[in-house]
Amino acid sequence: MHYIKKEQAIYAMDKNNTAAASVNSGDRIVFETYDCFTNQIQSEKQPVSKLDWNQINPATGPVYVEGAKPGDVLEVFIEKIDIGDTVTLMTGPELGVLGDELTEISIKRAKIQNNLIQFSENIEIPLNKMIGVIGTAPIGEAISCGIPDLHGGNMDTTAITEGTTLYLPVNVEGALLALGDCHAAMGDGEVSVCGGEVPAEVTVRVRVLKNCPVPTPFLIRDGHLSTIASKPTLDEATVDATKNMVKTVLTYTSLKKDEAIHLLSLAGNLKISQIVDPNKTARMELPIRYLTALNSEEWL
Repeated sequence: MHYIKKEQAIYAMDKNNTAAASVNSGDRIVFETYDCFTNQIQSEKQPVSKLDWNQINPATGPVYVEGAKPGDVLEVFIEKIDIGDTVTLMTGPELGVLGDELTEISIKRAKIQNNLIQFSENIEIPLNKMIGVIGTAPIGEAISCGIPDLHGGNMDTTAITEGTTLYLPVNVEGALLALGDCHAAMGDGEVSVCGGEVPAEVTVRVRVLKNCPVPTPFLIRDGHLSTIASKPTLDEATVDATKNMVKTVLTYTSLKKDEAIHLLSLAGNLKISQIVDPNKTARMELPIRYLTALNSEEWL
């Protein structure tokens, strides 16, 4: 078991980052993470002017995975997400979907009790623990941990949770996996600009795959496969996620392209992950049972 401390944090995913640890394919890793504010907010009355805005969306790592070469795929099985006991939320001017209607920053802190977020005296919200930022180093220039792209990153996808297997591209030797920005709960869209931000310990198991034809990033959870895409507009993201699922259907079935498109219109679910980051993220979800030629013994 490898343990990566939260102090080994990065704010951009970069092929030039120094690895916090080196692991083998098949190893288990625990990432200790800050919340998305690097644990700077400890009170609702804390002056926002005191925040260091350069310390937003840290990811713990990166981890070098032995044997991972460009063109491979890194499989990340999320075993467990252990979270703190208090969530932090923030919104305000120019933040989130309704930032144009707000004149002041609003900070809310809420306790977690009995697996429920105590949002108010009358509202308790069930936990939906998930990872907001997870990715590998991009092949080109560094990308801020706050931005999702082809490498993964700040995808803010609620399905990236316990029991999920996430597949990420290997763009550089060792992959350089990092993760952070965990949430106790978040709705699809993340409309305020953040979820229930919380420090965490995330246990994952990694494996290097040499011949995985599905376009990355993608995930498998509860018998469904979801292709994930992040683009400057939501329209572009939804189109890319759908096209990647069509490619997947064509790879694992005998259907023709028009038939694959019909299948997605009948059985696929196109979902919004987040609409508040510089790139927007969408996912196309399809039950794996329709991918009749998929050889699960090879890589699932």
